[in-house]
Amino acid sequence: MLTALTTAALMTALPHAVIETTHGNIEVELNETAAPVSVANFIAHARAGHFDGGSFYRTVRDDNEREGVAPMNLIQGGHSFDGLPEAEGIAHESTLETGLTHSRGAISMARDEPGTATTEFFIMVNDYPGLDAGPDGRNPDESGYAVFGAVTEGMDVVERIWMAPASLEHAPESFPYPQFITEPVQIVTVRILDEVAEN
Repeated sequence: MLTALTTAALMTALPHAVIETTHGNIEVELNETAAPVSVANFIAHARAGHFDGGSFYRTVRDDNEREGVAPMNLIQGGHSFDGLPEAEGIAHESTLETGLTHSRGAISMARDEPGTATTEFFIMVNDYPGLDAGPDGRNPDESGYAVFGAVTEGMDVVERIWMAPASLEHAPESFPYPQFITEPVQIVTVRILDEVAEN
C-alpha cells in the first residue's frame, strides 16, 4: 500500500525514458518542469515510435573537432540528421529561461535555426557551457540549445558510443568534420517509464 507521502512524491516525480540501443540502455530524467515543450515533444515522438530504428550517428571528440575551438564532446542521435521531415519544429526553450546547462550527462535538442528542433537530440559527455544561450555561446544567434533532461543511468553506454570509430562516410554533403560514426549505433526503441506506480 502506498502512503500519502509516497503517492505525493510519485505524482511530482519527473518522467524518465529509457533509450534502448544495440550498445546498451541509457536512462534519462526528463525535466518537464523546466523544459515542458521539449519534454512533451520527446515523449510524443517516443510514444509514436519515431525513434525506433533510428541511431546515434555522430560523435564529437577532441580528435575530430575543428581547430581553434574547445571540443564539444557529445553524441548525437534520433530519427536522422535532418530530423523527421513532416514534424513541425517546436518552440525553443533557452537555457536562460530554463536554468539548465550543458553539463556532463545533459540531453539537449539538436536544431538548425531556433524553433526547428523535432526528433534530433544530443547527450553531453563533458561540460560545455558554450552550447548554453548567451553572448559567449558557440552559435552566432546566441540562442544556444535546449537542454531538457539528464542521464541518470548508462553514461558508460554514452561513452562507449562516443569512442566509436568515425569518418566522413555518412556525413551530409559539404560537412567538413569526420564526426559520423562508421557503423551507427541503432536505437531499438525509446520507452517512457510510468511516472506513477500502480497499486
